[in-house]
Amino acid sequence: MMFYFHGSKGSDFAIVSDDDLQINAHFIGTRPEGRTRDFTWVQALSIMFDTHTLVLAAKRVSKWDDKVDALIPKWDNEMINIPTDGEAEWKINTGNRVVVVERTDDHNTVRARVSGLVQVDVRVTPIGEKENKVHNYQIPSDDAFAHLETQFKFFKLSDSVEGVLGKSYQPGFVGPAKMGVAMPLMGGEDKYQTPSLTSPLCKLCRFQRPSISMVIAI
Repeated sequence: MMFYFHGSKGSDFAIVSDDDLQINAHFIGTRPEGRTRDFTWVQALSIMFDTHTLVLAAKRVSKWDDKVDALIPKWDNEMINIPTDGEAEWKINTGNRVVVVERTDDHNTVRARVSGLVQVDVRVTPIGEKENKVHNYQIPSDDAFAHLETQFKFFKLSDSVEGVLGKSYQPGFVGPAKMGVAMPLMGGEDKYQTPSLTSPLCKLCRFQRPSISMVIAI
């Protein structure tokens, strides 16, 4: 099933929210004069589980160059380096999960995997001049509008999973989008908007950070 979710530029939405996992997306976009809706693209993803957060984001670049990395990867709010040689991967064992971010091309393309939960393929790509003209996006000349193309594979979702994409995995889900039209639209802005890219909070969000126990010796 394919559908389009516009969201709104400068806003963040829960793509998936379940008991053990939440994935948020930050949207960038434009609204040419005369339009009532933003053109939007996903600029960043945050993958939240346990007490950890992996962020994959596209840098703002004025001119696009395929040979320059425009990917920003962060682990728990710290920049990480994904090697370009050897196994070309960054890896960490959290105790509960193994997290791997590996390059699937020399630049701007990675696969992130959180063991037992999710695998995400991400490619950073710009809005090309031809695409801009054909669709009349009116992209500013000093911004390539680098954004993420994504593909998800989930290993563990409950029947009560929520989120713009997550709800489509509920048993018996019937999409509200009108199939058969050129661009079927999925709603849910009011239910899934979050305060920030790394916030697990929204009206229907299920994910909650586990509490951290502290033992104080006296």
